[in-house]
Amino acid sequence: MTNDPMVFILMNVQSICRTLDRAVLRDLALVCLAVGVIGLSYGAIAVASGFPLWLPVVLALTVLAASSEFLFIGIVAAGGSPVAAVLAGLLVNARHLPFGLALPDVLGSGWRRALGTHVMNDESVVFALAQQDLPRKKAAYWTCGLGILVCWPLGAFAGGAIGTVIDDTDALGLDAMFPAVLLALIVPAFRDRDKRRAALAGSAVALAAVPFLPAGLPVLLALTGLSLTAVREKTRA
Repeated sequence: MTNDPMVFILMNVQSICRTLDRAVLRDLALVCLAVGVIGLSYGAIAVASGFPLWLPVVLALTVLAASSEFLFIGIVAAGGSPVAAVLAGLLVNARHLPFGLALPDVLGSGWRRALGTHVMNDESVVFALAQQDLPRKKAAYWTCGLGILVCWPLGAFAGGAIGTVIDDTDALGLDAMFPAVLLALIVPAFRDRDKRRAALAGSAVALAAVPFLPAGLPVLLALTGLSLTAVREKTRA
């Protein structure tokens, strides 16, 4: 087993192409593209709010968490304390704790675990958990994580450059791209009645929590919708 990160990445690219089918690779590419487009919006908003171009790019590389970065930029731009902004971002990212517990075998060990933890996000975790066996879980996780590691900072940089010349970035409608792509990916799952019920219950809980909780936490509460599916499966058993 090689200890060279670049060799490790190249070997994983070859393995991924052999492990994942075209449909999964297509979905992964769409999500990474959508993340890059949201990065455009993020970078443009940050620069238009008065931040230097390098800041959103550095945050995109080191934090790699869109919700926390948007929250940080928003709080500081509104005159809030940077310390409060960092604490709010950490609170939102607390959802990564159960993510890590759910994917210990996928992350690997040593420096691979460090890199795997860094590229952990909602998308990479969801794609990994959707696969049936460990090789596919690893392939999906690393493809999505590394893809976002590339697309998110590049999007932030391009968006920051746009923000230097366009003041009203909301007029571009870039923020609608990501939810539109995610919706297209999950619509086929709604053919199953139990999944529809779980999604509706989770959505209701999240919407009710939005006025009271910071951005990102209502999404965590939406996972309570899964309890309906678990209860029904237990009843059937």
